[in-house]
Amino acid sequence: MKLEEVKSVLTQLDTIAFQLPNGDLVPNHFHVTEVGKITKHFIDCGGTVRNEEVVNFQLWNADDYDHRLHPEKLVHIIELSQKTLGFGNLDVEVEYQGQTIEKFDLDFDGTNFLLTTKQTDCLAKDNCGIPAEKPKVKLSELQNTPTCAPGSGCC
Repeated sequence: MKLEEVKSVLTQLDTIAFQLPNGDLVPNHFHVTEVGKITKHFIDCGGTVRNEEVVNFQLWNADDYDHRLHPEKLVHIIELSQKTLGFGNLDVEVEYQGQTIEKFDLDFDGTNFLLTTKQTDCLAKDNCGIPAEKPKVKLSELQNTPTCAPGSGCC
């Protein structure tokens, strides 16, 4: 989800809710403790230098159960971050404390912001010899292929 879409959705909400991939909601007394731009400058396994930028929201729970972040307050925090840090309409990722700090992509289902799982990937599959798709082989066809006879020296 792009940042401008998040801001647009927030202007239409009365309350903010984030839903984890397992269906649980982040406790409604969460704080957004950081809004920032994360820049990743790296080289992939194929030798290509890459740059990626995302906007990061960090969600945090404290023991202040009466705390509720209102949509207009989050829009204000986002706009202040954009002005101060100088970033535009980037993709948004969300950090939340699970077993460790977990990173999620963001979506919206009409009611809740959805924290969706992220996956690692090889960005240079063509250089690594990884086929785009695993070849499908029927075992019945393997039986018809010529095989080496024991003692023939072919194996």
